[in-house]
Amino acid sequence: MTDIVRIERALLSVSDKTGLEPLAAALVAHGVELVSTGGTAAALRAMGHRVRDVSELTGSPEMMDGRVKTLHPRVHGGLLGVRGNAEHEAAMTAHGIAPIDLAVINLYPFAQTVARGAARDEIIENIDIGGPAMVRSAAKNHAAVAILTDPAQYEGFLAALAEHAGGTPLALRRRLAAEAYAHTAAYDAAVASWFAVADQGETFPAMLPLALKRAETLRYGENPHQSAALYLPQSGGGGISAAHQVQGKALSYNNLNDADGALELIAEFRDAGPACAIIKHANPCGVATGETLAAAYKAAFECDPVSAFGGIIAVNAPLDGPTAEAITDIFTEVVIAPDADDAARAVFAKKKNLRLLLTGSLPDPRRTGLALRQIGGGMLVQTRDNGSVTQTDCKVVTRRAPSDAEWADMLFAWTVARHVKSNAIIYAQGGSTAGIGAGQMSRLDSTRIAARKAEDAAERWGWERPRTIGSAVASDAFFPFPDGLLAAADAGATAIIQPGGSIKDDEVIAAADERGLAMVFAGMRHFRH
Repeated sequence: MTDIVRIERALLSVSDKTGLEPLAAALVAHGVELVSTGGTAAALRAMGHRVRDVSELTGSPEMMDGRVKTLHPRVHGGLLGVRGNAEHEAAMTAHGIAPIDLAVINLYPFAQTVARGAARDEIIENIDIGGPAMVRSAAKNHAAVAILTDPAQYEGFLAALAEHAGGTPLALRRRLAAEAYAHTAAYDAAVASWFAVADQGETFPAMLPLALKRAETLRYGENPHQSAALYLPQSGGGGISAAHQVQGKALSYNNLNDADGALELIAEFRDAGPACAIIKHANPCGVATGETLAAAYKAAFECDPVSAFGGIIAVNAPLDGPTAEAITDIFTEVVIAPDADDAARAVFAKKKNLRLLLTGSLPDPRRTGLALRQIGGGMLVQTRDNGSVTQTDCKVVTRRAPSDAEWADMLFAWTVARHVKSNAIIYAQGGSTAGIGAGQMSRLDSTRIAARKAEDAAERWGWERPRTIGSAVASDAFFPFPDGLLAAADAGATAIIQPGGSIKDDEVIAAADERGLAMVFAGMRHFRH
């Protein structure tokens, strides 16, 4: 017995009319009867096709401003009736139900209505009821019924229709059914999310519906033996996923992860003068501001030139030729910028594997949202870390108050610290990182590693002394003992910013006073794991 089902009757009800004309023409050419509703029926008639109104099929008029038109046994019976089942076929005959072999349905544009800031009543009216019901009915009965929910499916469907003389094979109907249920699930998730978050103001609803659409399959995951893909929200991704790739190889999983970190960090400086951040394995290895982008890049690179090799570079202003020339002096995986002038593009074009991503603008570092992390058997969900502090938020806890220059260095280091894996220690001076210690189990180790990075840089560049001399230090969490603070003082730091809150704060403050340091408590922690 063949699994090909010839299409005799099709029900079409679409809000997105893209591709409707060639689809309808092909169906008519195969002798298919068209049944339709409202605007879709009018569009089909305007194309010159004969159309049967769904109200004629049901014997009931559309009513209640179109809210009730397809919720009828002659529609759902035609979709759900099992072919070859004597009981079902007898019921269909008794109640005048004709089988429907194809449903072409896409739903009211709920997400788009929300995205354009429509009023609540309009949003509610764009919650589709009859459409999802028909989609689910057709998909459930995919043994006999084909269901199309996206104009992107039409071309492949029409090719199958031509190949099978106006019929559809079971393998196609099964695939379309799977896509249909994913479609209605995503639609319901969007509605549920809007009700919970926008309408009811919940941050952590009892049920957190997530619906993500695969944007692309990546070559592999974090390691070559892992598979990976990029998924985006239904409304479209922002941030790094929305960047335009001008040139270079396809982005890998690690490229995207590191580029995301780079963009989030450089966004902290979106309203500042020229700034540059260099990222390696999701941690910054150099961050700096400067009179020009080229100067900012040079200062960031000098912080840790060894780690910068093969890194991700992000800047906060359109790239120019001199900065591009400096960047291409070493191997770089990805460069991210709001834009790039012709001279910069010409320089990068000589490095065909280098990925150049243009974002147009930089995201708001203070935006709200949720951060998700999978654990075994569950998901951790938290609000994103968008916290920041100003000088007035901080409390001076030592006898000596910071100078203006120390305040500037401390707040710069604090800004960077939010983007460094814990335990995080950042030495900074003159708008540039001097040394970064990241991801150590001991805060003391991070302090020492950051200082050693600065010593290595001084030796590499022939400086008289490391830039930790006279620097300010930021710690993402409190110093549990004086040892880390003393190590920073030994490296030449003169000012410290940290959250405070340790049971040994008094000992740490006393140690700072003994060494003549200025120290402030920010009152905010920035763990990053």
